[in-house]
Amino acid sequence: MAEKKDATAEAPKKSKKLLMVIMLVVVLLAGGGAGAYFMFLRSQPAEAKELVKGAVVTIENPLTINLAEGHYLKMGFALQMTEEAGEEEINTAEAINLAIDQYTGKKIGELETEKGREAAKNELLEKIEKAYNVEDKHLVMGIYFTSFVTQ
Repeated sequence: MAEKKDATAEAPKKSKKLLMVIMLVVVLLAGGGAGAYFMFLRSQPAEAKELVKGAVVTIENPLTINLAEGHYLKMGFALQMTEEAGEEEINTAEAINLAIDQYTGKKIGELETEKGREAAKNELLEKIEKAYNVEDKHLVMGIYFTSFVTQ
């Protein structure tokens, strides 16, 4: 009779382990399915629509900007407009002002490396997009340096 008690005591332990393994597998599969849904299957937001390049608006005169420690930057740039912007002429004064604000006082060391120039360019692009993209119209999609000289 003592042997029958030992056999029945082991049965619940095995079923608890099996139940825990099944629950773990179900949780992992559910998490993987949810992750796949959010990464691949969910539709993209409306803002992520494909932008098509339009006209390029060149800032006519290069800017001379005071950097830190007596250095300066002579920079020319152009705005890559979207097709959505159409052919209407835009006022570039705000873009010029934003560029001056972005680069004034920067250290020359920040702008001498490709990584530093790209970081400053991306910050400028973000500000210009915020200024020019209004009323659900995406007008500016990029900027191009036409000259970039530091001294």
